[in-house]
Amino acid sequence: MSSNPLAGTVAALMPRARAELTELVAFRSVADFDQFPRSESEGAANWVADALRAEGFEDVALLDTPDGTQSVYGYLPGPEGAKTVLLYAHYDVQPPLDEAAWVTPPFELTERDGRWYGRGAADCKGGVIMHLLALRALKANGGVPVHVKVIAEGSEEQGTGGLERYAEQHPELLAADTIVIGDAGNFRVGLPTVTTTLRGMTMVRVQIDTLEGNLHSGQFGGAAPDALAALIRVLDSLRAEDGSTTVDGLESESRWEGLQYDEEQFRADAKVLDGVGLIGDGTVADRIWAKPAVTVIGIDCPPVVGATPSVQARARALLSLRVPPGVDAAEATKLLQAHVEAHTPWGARVSFEQVGQGQAFRADTASPAYRAMADAMAVAYPGQEMQYAGQGGSIPLCSTLAALYPRAEILLIGLSEPEAQIHAANESVSPEELERLAVAEAHFLTLYAAG
Repeated sequence: MSSNPLAGTVAALMPRARAELTELVAFRSVADFDQFPRSESEGAANWVADALRAEGFEDVALLDTPDGTQSVYGYLPGPEGAKTVLLYAHYDVQPPLDEAAWVTPPFELTERDGRWYGRGAADCKGGVIMHLLALRALKANGGVPVHVKVIAEGSEEQGTGGLERYAEQHPELLAADTIVIGDAGNFRVGLPTVTTTLRGMTMVRVQIDTLEGNLHSGQFGGAAPDALAALIRVLDSLRAEDGSTTVDGLESESRWEGLQYDEEQFRADAKVLDGVGLIGDGTVADRIWAKPAVTVIGIDCPPVVGATPSVQARARALLSLRVPPGVDAAEATKLLQAHVEAHTPWGARVSFEQVGQGQAFRADTASPAYRAMADAMAVAYPGQEMQYAGQGGSIPLCSTLAALYPRAEILLIGLSEPEAQIHAANESVSPEELERLAVAEAHFLTLYAAG
């Protein structure tokens, strides 16, 4: 990757990038302060702010957002009359889940088999480093040709909308001609990809109550209504026999037109056990990019160890519903609530609490910024043509920015390719992808400025 000056500079900066990512990964910056100290997130925010100041950014600030977290903002002025580009990443991370499942400690960046392992290495602390690498390469080769705004979010993984609400209250702050969201990923390692659609999402807590308190299952079981059994009935009603999501009234016939996901490759990427079938209908791309998908992401019930022979009086679950572009997330939430209420058996009492929501996103791929990114990717990935893919996950801020700045072009790139295993144990980043994407971003800013 030393055939051009920008690539050569990025290559020379990679040892520094690894050292910085090591520092950033060390912060246990999970924005759930019931589980992790607030000081860990504040430490990561200050690290990003200090890095921006060191690169000459002005107006660097820790923004106190309405959900109680901080986003980091900075502005780097470019030449007079230049375009403005907003670079986005987030420094908060998912919890490590079962730390015993990690081969190496989740908050210690560790190299293994050519990859760097650690929570947030790809999603999305690596995105912060990617932006810094691109800007440093430009500064070392004639300067940054655009005005640059950087925003690093502090609660993206929680879906609590702090930065979205802040942006709506301060619409001038993040205004830009083009926005590069560094929180997506290539379709596979070495294949340059921009993400053109994101599913929206709603996250809700469902609680079912049937009794004033738990009862002895021998004395009362068989007649006393079991809240856990009722909840299981409700959760089962959300899927058809083939595993397709079945929320009453929610459209589920959409199809994905474009880059397809080979089923065997998906099985390998998802590490599906031998003999276990995939769920849903249609192509894999249909299922993960164009159709709704419900997931039970948490459930409160007695653990097997220590359980007593009791009829349960209360049970609770946390549900995530992903919805494709064209489906309003608020309407999907209403349909989900109506479905849960309609399918709760035995007259059990059911309560419904929304804890997160974000709209789906669809990009305009015919814009000048996309043409510039395609040319930049061709430099960073010789011999490869940039691909357009969907993403099943949600970045609610995208829809907020699209609504606030309808003339802005929004591109999604990043380090979360399948091998990265984001949100799972043993998350990792490919340093080669970090290097190539930093080169691509640097070339993009140059080409976009000249266009």
